[in-house]
Amino acid sequence: MKARLSALLALALLAAPLARSAGLALEDATVADLNAAFRSGSLTSEKLVQLYLARIRAYDKQGPAINAVITLNEKALEQARALDGERFAGKVRGPLHGIPIVLKDNYDTSDLPTTAGSQMLEGSLPPDDAFVVKALRDAGAIVLAKVNLSEFAGGGGSVSGATDPAVLKAGAVPNGFSSMGLQTHNPHDLSRGPAGSSGGTGASIAAGFAQFGLGTDTGGSIRGPSSSNGIVGLKPTHGLLSRDGIVPLALTFDTGGPMARSVYDVAVALGVMTGVDSADPATQKSAGKFEKDYTQFLKKGALRGARIGVARDFTGKDPEVDRIFDEAVAVLTAQGATVVDVRYPGYLLQSKQALSSLIMASEFKSQISDYLRTTQPQYPKTLDDLVALANDPKTGYRSPEKAYALKYTASKALALDDPIYLAAVTQGLALTKATVLALFDKYRLDAIVYPTSPRPAVPIKPSATPSAPAPTDSPTNIANQTGFPDLIVPAGMTKDGLPVTISFFGPAFSEPKLLGYGYDFEQVTKARRLPKTTPMLAGEQL
Repeated sequence: MKARLSALLALALLAAPLARSAGLALEDATVADLNAAFRSGSLTSEKLVQLYLARIRAYDKQGPAINAVITLNEKALEQARALDGERFAGKVRGPLHGIPIVLKDNYDTSDLPTTAGSQMLEGSLPPDDAFVVKALRDAGAIVLAKVNLSEFAGGGGSVSGATDPAVLKAGAVPNGFSSMGLQTHNPHDLSRGPAGSSGGTGASIAAGFAQFGLGTDTGGSIRGPSSSNGIVGLKPTHGLLSRDGIVPLALTFDTGGPMARSVYDVAVALGVMTGVDSADPATQKSAGKFEKDYTQFLKKGALRGARIGVARDFTGKDPEVDRIFDEAVAVLTAQGATVVDVRYPGYLLQSKQALSSLIMASEFKSQISDYLRTTQPQYPKTLDDLVALANDPKTGYRSPEKAYALKYTASKALALDDPIYLAAVTQGLALTKATVLALFDKYRLDAIVYPTSPRPAVPIKPSATPSAPAPTDSPTNIANQTGFPDLIVPAGMTKDGLPVTISFFGPAFSEPKLLGYGYDFEQVTKARRLPKTTPMLAGEQL
């Protein structure tokens, strides 16, 4: 099997990058387009997997060396042929039948190791698939690879919440780095990072390594990488998707979510993964509220009549981002939406980072131990074990900044029965949610838009000394504190060729509306671009 896979990849490498020609290109094809090609007989799943594997081979460890892939599924072609056999026999499982995807390497997979980006979990094979992974595989999706992430989803062992410049510098892990996967590069500019923590998924999808991928989000970890890499991403309502089988960071905030090159693919992936899961009590909130087909809400003209709040608190950091954001707001108006400027209260902006940091550190200390107890005996079992291993010179741990940050978290994290932690969870989050709902009510809003990140992708190692986030930096963690959904859609490119995205933020379980708005905006602007470092290869015109 390995010989056959290597031969196919080697043949693909003989093809030089091609300029775009007429017809549908792989980079632009949606799941709907691929299914049309399957039905016509012009494409098979085996051929599709070959095309994506060729891109991985050409661009991940060679060429620009994006370095997003941690583990490649060597049975991917075999699985594709089996699914083609089902199709030829008249059995089609659904729209994801034979579609190749990638997973952030904190999703459990029974046949591929799950490391959470840490060399301390190298080779750890979970007992079964995560709930959403099983749902995708049952629907016919092929897991092509497990991809890099900020180790333990970034915030799992971090100096978040610190203000001392010396502490911030000592714990500043390079953007897109983990001790397991090492450095992932942004395919739009190799000197810049893919953002965290789902940076491997963001870079993979932007570079065209799979049709779509999964990330996880605790404070912006789907949205930051979607923005930096210029793709679509969704942080769903808390409880819409099960977290069973996902390495936890902070379950009060954690959710998985799809990342893709189109709103359509995000919508089709989302519907396959929804459902109440007895192993994750949070999904009880979604009973009677989830959909199994979100593509039905994707209509041109969806913005007409919508009332959209424009959050300008998060502008003023970069003139190119502001230019593109203003142009995006103009598109919303042209599409028939009513736009209203809104401002978040100062107390909310001032408290959001501290509130997230306190809860995240406290929950990670406890919840990572719960997960580690499911691993085999040779792996660490507590946060203290992780700290000891990472800071022991004998282990050859490859991330000194993470070693420091893990130790910092262990020293600062509160117990889950600590009165301050309990006040933060019960009272602090209630205040955030009530304040945001009051904004929606006061301005009679359907959604709020803002630039996902006030700056485009940043260098892997910024020259400036690290500093604490400003209150008017990206408000992505407000979506986690409220549990509300947030959809990211490409809006344009800076003059330096870096992507900028717009976020559509709405109340709980408003995914149908947000996806409709995002689709309408996407179809008018068509702002996503294939990164210049990963051009088309031969055979990618479908």
